[in-house]
Amino acid sequence: MLSFNLSPIFKARGIDKPHAYLVKAGISPHSAQDILNSQSRTLRLDHLELLCRILVCEPNDILVYREDATHKIAEDHPLNNLKQTETDKSLKETITTIPYKQLKELTKQINQTEVENK
Repeated sequence: MLSFNLSPIFKARGIDKPHAYLVKAGISPHSAQDILNSQSRTLRLDHLELLCRILVCEPNDILVYREDATHKIAEDHPLNNLKQTETDKSLKETITTIPYKQLKELTKQINQTEVENK
């Protein structure tokens, strides 16, 4: 079953009030609540595009696939690429525990990528 996987993105972006953030971006309060609770049974492409624009991500970052016991798929099925991989550390925790030398190198790489993408 496909569902939204927004919590890690909100955490990484430092968004403390996701509902207010989505409503301010133009999603109705009811739709925002459904999206945040993964209760939305339909996917509006304009909402998906808006989410990608405001969260600076792509649809594969937003959607997650959870296998349903009644609908098994083959191990090599493309939907398996959307299975969520759990990480032990949050982004903030990773940044605060990485050695300073590596953090400087990572920052340099990020800055280079930003320049290349402009």
